[in-house]
Amino acid sequence: MQDALRPRVIGGPGPADPTTVAGLDVAYHEDGDRLAAAIVVLDTRTHEVRDTAVVQGKPSFPYIPGLFAFREIPALLEALEKLTVRPDVLICDGHGLAHPRRFGLACHLGVLTGLPSFGVGKTPLIGTWTPPADRRGARSDLVDAGEVVGAVLRTRQAVKPVFVSVGHRMDLDTACALTLTLTPRFRLPETTRAADRACRDALISTPRT
Repeated sequence: MQDALRPRVIGGPGPADPTTVAGLDVAYHEDGDRLAAAIVVLDTRTHEVRDTAVVQGKPSFPYIPGLFAFREIPALLEALEKLTVRPDVLICDGHGLAHPRRFGLACHLGVLTGLPSFGVGKTPLIGTWTPPADRRGARSDLVDAGEVVGAVLRTRQAVKPVFVSVGHRMDLDTACALTLTLTPRFRLPETTRAADRACRDALISTPRT
């Protein structure tokens, strides 16, 4: 399916001035049998929450590296349908082109929804890189098989970088610029932080049935 959908990915440029951005994340209960998927829409400039949707359920696919999207997309798409504010950009806690088949979660969600998308990963899935300079905004190429598949971006000085890769209808410069806009104080974007809190809080507040 990844091979079949990959040709539908549209490259950049990304949106010039998006009003809203959405963070997407999925948390798993320690019992391994439950998950919560959250999408939190923020105002791009103020970072105020404009909308939130959380869906709980069970994983529909086993954990297999490189196929993580199949485990999370059903719940994320359900959460997206619950939003009353349609975001201009989707920002995944994961990868886009920086994937063995060049079709990570950000690509998959972008193609299915038609929305501009990219991923910001805490750790790389593939590729080699040289550490970027130790200053906010510095970046270096993430390279796999001779192809630039993303950027290694320093969002905080003296803090580990993040790994940015485009998904759908997005270019790498725009993705990196948005990531820096959304990281005024912390390593990870406010979109990712908000979605992470929302899905974890949902699991804590709902007892197992």
